[in-house]
Amino acid sequence: MANPIIRTLNLKHFTYGNSEQRAAFAEEFAAGLKETGFIILEGHGVDPKLIDKNYELWKQLFSLDTETKKQYEGINGGQRGYTGFGKEHAKNRTVGDLKEFWHVGQELPEGHALLSQYSANIWPNEVPELKQNAVNFYRELERVARNMLEALAMHFDLRPNFFSDMIHEGNSILRTIHYPPLEESMDPNAIRAAEHEDINLITLLVESTASGLELLTREGEWMPVKAEPGQIIVDAGDMLSRITNEVIPATTHRVVNPEGENTARYSMPFFVHPYSTCLLETIPSCISENNPEKYPAITAGGFLYERLVEIGLIKK
Repeated sequence: MANPIIRTLNLKHFTYGNSEQRAAFAEEFAAGLKETGFIILEGHGVDPKLIDKNYELWKQLFSLDTETKKQYEGINGGQRGYTGFGKEHAKNRTVGDLKEFWHVGQELPEGHALLSQYSANIWPNEVPELKQNAVNFYRELERVARNMLEALAMHFDLRPNFFSDMIHEGNSILRTIHYPPLEESMDPNAIRAAEHEDINLITLLVESTASGLELLTREGEWMPVKAEPGQIIVDAGDMLSRITNEVIPATTHRVVNPEGENTARYSMPFFVHPYSTCLLETIPSCISENNPEKYPAITAGGFLYERLVEIGLIKK
C-alpha cells in the first residue's frame, strides 16, 4: 500500500492571503491533520539563523559532563530544566527512551499573575548566550502556533481566537532533545522515542539534525517524515483530539534508532499547551448522533498532570 501524501502548506497564504486563500489554507491544514496527522509548513517566517544558533548553543549544553547537567535536574517533574538520559518512557511502556532533554517554558516578568502556576525557567551558567536565543525562538514558535490555531478555528467556524486564546501566556514547552549515538550498553529493547501521542494541542518541529521520525498512518503503517531546512512539521496532540471529539485524532509517532551511520540526533519540538486553568471542553459541532461526546471536561493542567504521571516524569 502506497504511503499517503503529507501536505506541504505555505503559511503566507494564511497570514497575507485574501479571504479565499485563508479559507483554503484552513481547509488544507485540517484535512492534513485528519488524513495523516502531520503537515509540513513553509513560509512561517522563523529566521533560519535563529534556528541554527539555537542548535549550536543546545549542542554546547548537551556536551557538558553529566554531573554538570544534573545540577539542573528534577524541577517539578521535569517541566523545566534538564531531564537525564533514559528517564522518560512512552505511555504504557517501562523501558526508558534513549534521549536526554531540556525544557523551556514561558518566561514571565516579575509580579505576573501566572508566576505561581508555572515553574521558573532554569538557565545554565555554562552557556550564557542560551537564554536570550531560546526565549526569542520560543516567541517565534508561539507566533506560528497562534496562526495555525486561528486557521483551525476558521475550519470549525469558531470565533478567530477560540484556540489561540487558550495559549495566551500558556504552558507551552520548548523541548530540546539530544539522542546520543547508540552504544552496546544501551537496553536492546529501547529506541530513541517509543511510539506515543503528544499531550498538547499541536506540536511544531523545526528541521532536526538527522532522520528517524516516523508517523503511524491511519492504515497502520509506519511512514518516515522529515522536515527539510526551512520547514516545520506540525502535528495534532491529545488535547486537540479531546476538544474535537476525535474529529482530529492525535497522531501516533516515534523516533527510531539509526540503521546506517550511528550519529547523534538533535531536535527542538515546541509543544503548544493552553494555560493551566483552561477548560478542555468538546466543541458542540463535533458532537453528533454518529459521534457522541467521548470525554468529560477537564482543565489543561489536570490533563497534563495525568499524562506526566503516565510517562514517568511525575511519581504519584
